[in-house]
This record gives sequence, structure tokens and C-alpha cells, in this order.
Amino acid sequence: MTTLTLYGIPTCDTCKKAIKALEEAGHDVTFHDVRADPLSPSKWDALLLQFGEKLINRSSTTYRGLSDWMKASDPEEQLAQHPTLMKRPVIETEDRYYLGWDTGVQAALLK
Repeated sequence: MTTLTLYGIPTCDTCKKAIKALEEAGHDVTFHDVRADPLSPSKWDALLLQFGEKLINRSSTTYRGLSDWMKASDPEEQLAQHPTLMKRPVIETEDRYYLGWDTGVQAALLK
């Protein structure tokens, strides 16, 4: 059994689907609510290093509601102020991160 950490928010349907599928595949999933328990600057740095601008969900309602100044700020500042801007879920294994819940992520984690 593999232990995974899933970063997201509890109301996200994609996060719920991912948790269910991962647990059914035998993984032990720890859920980290990024709204209730914000990530540290070093964790944001690690995620931004891995995913860059793709970590920001620019099609979200939250992003569209940002001021022009905030949209022009760097991604680390955006995520520190608005952690729900993060594309979800981010799944952490022992040796890497996965972003989203597309067929590639599912194929890698639901073996």
C-alpha cells in the first residue's frame, strides 16, 4: 500500500473522485485542505518549481475575480493570498508530484 498526500479543498468534486479511486486502488490517502491549512512558502516553491504557471487555475471563478494587480503578480504571491487558485488536485507520492486527475495521472497511480 502506498501512502499519498492529496492537496485540494473538500468541496472539489475532482478531489473527491480522486480520493475515492485512489483508496479503492489500495492507496492510503492523506487529504490536505489548502484553504483550512495553507501550505508553507517552501511547499509552494516546490510545487511551482515542478509545475510552473500550470499550477494556477486561470479558468477558475476565483482567478477571474482577482484584481488586475493580483493577476499580474507572481504565482507564489497569488497562491499565498488565494490558495484555492491551485489547480486541483495535487497528489504527492514518495518521489514525485502529480497535477490534476487526467487519464495520465490515473494511469500512473491506479496501477
